[in-house]
Amino acid sequence: MKKIILIRHGKSDWKKMTSDLERPLSSRGIRDVFKVSEFITDYLPEKFVVWSSVAKRAKDTALIFAQNLSIPLETIIFKNELYTFEAENLEHCIKNCDDKYSNLILFGHNDAILDFVNKFTGNTLINVPTSSYISIAFPDSSWKSIDNGTLEHAIFPKQLKNERITT
Repeated sequence: MKKIILIRHGKSDWKKMTSDLERPLSSRGIRDVFKVSEFITDYLPEKFVVWSSVAKRAKDTALIFAQNLSIPLETIIFKNELYTFEAENLEHCIKNCDDKYSNLILFGHNDAILDFVNKFTGNTLINVPTSSYISIAFPDSSWKSIDNGTLEHAIFPKQLKNERITT
């Protein structure tokens, strides 16, 4: 069995005049990332590998999650190929994960995350908001063969603000 946890980076600060790759988190983004990372503790598997896009907003989201969840910062693997908005690129990267890892936590971007979730779970989500946590379980023993997964949890910051979690 393989399990992937997809976390969309926190809301970015569009007021900063910088490249897309260097765009930081906004104050709201930081608050939402803290809120979600504190909530999902019980949903994490015992062992996992952590990957993140190299974009500043994704890296900072990964670092906040790691600090809140006691994940050693040096274990996060930053990958250029995760700086993508295309589901096909995301899929290619995930399918190349080493099979010695059963659980992958990945910090990335929409529309890649949204399209990946809909393709591999048969859902028709309209949006995966910033700071969201999505977990998908696959019955497969190899990442290369993942196909039809089950959406286990979809946790959005707005649910936590309204205290309406239905997972």
